[in-house]
Amino acid sequence: MFNLGNLGNLGDLMGKMKEMQARLKEAKESLDGIIVEAEAGGGMVRVIANANRKVLKISIDPDIIDKDDPEIMEDLIAAAVNKALSQAEEKGQEEIQNATQGMMPNIPGLDMGNLGM
Repeated sequence: MFNLGNLGNLGDLMGKMKEMQARLKEAKESLDGIIVEAEAGGGMVRVIANANRKVLKISIDPDIIDKDDPEIMEDLIAAAVNKALSQAEEKGQEEIQNATQGMMPNIPGLDMGNLGM
């Protein structure tokens, strides 16, 4: 039999879910303003990205541009981009966790990354 006494708890849960959705939306919107910078080759290649994992700028020292050996530059660019995107993802996850702190139960092993959390 359905217990009508549980409807209050369901209403509380729905209210918390709406609040969490609002916090997540705000946090995701703020990710554009969280900027990270990474480099490779001792600063020969620098990449600036935001916490939404978008590359904003790539700076390349002209001394590494060698049309006879493009692989070096390609490797440095890839390394710097990967570092920047890794830092951006970490910062983004921190921001989302801070926004939802205290709203979600701490369940070890629960990965909500694929849900945008």
